[in-house]
Amino acid sequence: MIRATTILRHDAVEPDRIVDVITLDHGDRHRRRIALTADGGTRFLLDLDRADVLEDGDAIALDTGWLVEVRAAPEKLVEITSADPLHLLTLAWHIGNRHVPAEIGRDAIHIGYDHVLVEMLEGLGATVRIVERPFRPVRGAYHHHESGGHHDHGHHHQGHGHG
Repeated sequence: MIRATTILRHDAVEPDRIVDVITLDHGDRHRRRIALTADGGTRFLLDLDRADVLEDGDAIALDTGWLVEVRAAPEKLVEITSADPLHLLTLAWHIGNRHVPAEIGRDAIHIGYDHVLVEMLEGLGATVRIVERPFRPVRGAYHHHESGGHHDHGHHHQGHGHG
């Protein structure tokens, strides 16, 4: 079976090497070792040194030299909004306090659907809407793309924005 031991981040992907696409939901994009079949039928064993998150637009490098592009599948999400930016920040705090993966946008927060959290958020005065779209939560503060096990927990205040 074809093996894949490397992930290329979206900004390093060479489009002319892509031979297939694999569509995965958020839960299935956090992997270390699993047999996968891409949308076009390419079968391979993902065999990473450690578990990692496959982001929309990343590519899985096959040992053949070809790439399989990763796409985030649409899934049922809760869209949380508020007319008051301070209220939205407070809602983000409540969500983070429950250690729930969240996608933070300028005007909305998205989380995976959970009826208990929907009731809590509505009780806190949030405007809540159920939507279907890819989920791209914020990565953990201590998560790094680099291999080799180096984890820098120092304070850096520049060059770490998300595009």
